[in-house]
Amino acid sequence: MKKLITKYSIYAFIWLTILYPLFIAGQNSGWQAQEGWATFLFPFFGLLMVSLLWLHAMSGSFEEWLRQYINFDLFVEITAKIILACLVLHPLLALASFSFNLGDLYDYYGKLFIWAGIISWILLISYDIFKPFKQGIFKNHWNKILIISNIGFIISFYHAINLGSDLQSGSLKYLWAFFGTTAILSIIYTYAIKPWIKK
Repeated sequence: MKKLITKYSIYAFIWLTILYPLFIAGQNSGWQAQEGWATFLFPFFGLLMVSLLWLHAMSGSFEEWLRQYINFDLFVEITAKIILACLVLHPLLALASFSFNLGDLYDYYGKLFIWAGIISWILLISYDIFKPFKQGIFKNHWNKILIISNIGFIISFYHAINLGSDLQSGSLKYLWAFFGTTAILSIIYTYAIKPWIKK
């Protein structure tokens, strides 16, 4: 019974992590696409992506414990596919909201923050590009790919905190600060401290 309660508590936490930021963003916009659907939707995909990436980062620290209660590999597989979809749709819709005029996008948001997003995107997408070769040429270097994608995740916080209208005030501002801090600590633990402890 205790194991069942823990299992469903984990699933409840996952859904809360995903849905709460989307709900707050929807409330902030009044659930209305006043400036067009592309402008309305692209922030949602950004919030969803970061929430899922945070869950990935945290799950690395608790992988052994989580495997006792959930299908960990299935969780990673499904969420990785959603993250990839967000990686495509977030920038695509952002560009569409400016009629695919990159100059206007730069002028509105600032080149520095846009380039932070671009660099983050390149590092994050490396996971999906090299994943088919995980058991091949990158078999002995897969941890390095994971570290690269996690660096992209950390850079995405700089991009999001400076550009995300929903992250400038209110509960999401503090939630994103919490996400960023705990993600960095978890990544350090997973890829630096944990392997050292296991030696």
